[in-house]
Amino acid sequence: MVESIDDFTVELTGEEIERYDRQLKIKGWGVEGQRKLKGACVAVVGVGGLGSPTAIYLAAAGVGELILIDNDVVELNNLNRQILHWNQDIGVFKVKSAEKKLQKLNPNVKVKAIREELTKDNVTSLIKEAHIVVDALDNFKTRYILNEACVRLNIPLVHAGVYGFTGQLTTILPRKGPCLRCIFPKPPVEMEKFPIVGVTPGIIGTMEALEVIKLITGIGTPLVGRLLIFDGENFIIEVVEIERNENCPICGER
Repeated sequence: MVESIDDFTVELTGEEIERYDRQLKIKGWGVEGQRKLKGACVAVVGVGGLGSPTAIYLAAAGVGELILIDNDVVELNNLNRQILHWNQDIGVFKVKSAEKKLQKLNPNVKVKAIREELTKDNVTSLIKEAHIVVDALDNFKTRYILNEACVRLNIPLVHAGVYGFTGQLTTILPRKGPCLRCIFPKPPVEMEKFPIVGVTPGIIGTMEALEVIKLITGIGTPLVGRLLIFDGENFIIEVVEIERNENCPICGER
């Protein structure tokens, strides 16, 4: 859970009370949970297939600030899955396309669009303000950089990956459970343009948003030390236990 958000004393407007009425009715949520959401800052790294549904549902839920980090432009072959981007956005930077849609969806949410590629040199400056970071990336080279920074900065990281009809999801609380290197000591073989049906990142991305909301509100049990594996072709969902590697070069005891 994210204890630091408890320190915020943000107030809800009458319009916000009405907007979020249905989720305020959830047991354990109420005004206090909504104020935590309004006081939260979430960084979404990657605004494509996973980042689109994640950002949409976080904005709709009332997360106070979203930091969108991506350096790509919208291409025609993105449009089967990257639902924040439409035909008229081809050639536009994804963060700008996403910022425009999200602010129309919920003007109460501050959206900060950062048009940069995440690297070892800039990762700290890009995510240091966030209470939670979402891994909506498509390659393990950058995921490892993000994982290491989150562990070092003690920022929770929600990870997901997709391929074809399959997906995976886990939540990393630094030194309270396994980090990404514990789960994947070596990067899997990757393709530059892998096959993907658009519904898969839609499903997994909304799950990422749900994990973020759970971390902020303190409701439910996040996937810490557990890896959810989704097989959409046969509609099988498995959750496997993953132990932290005490000798992990990133999060191990040293």
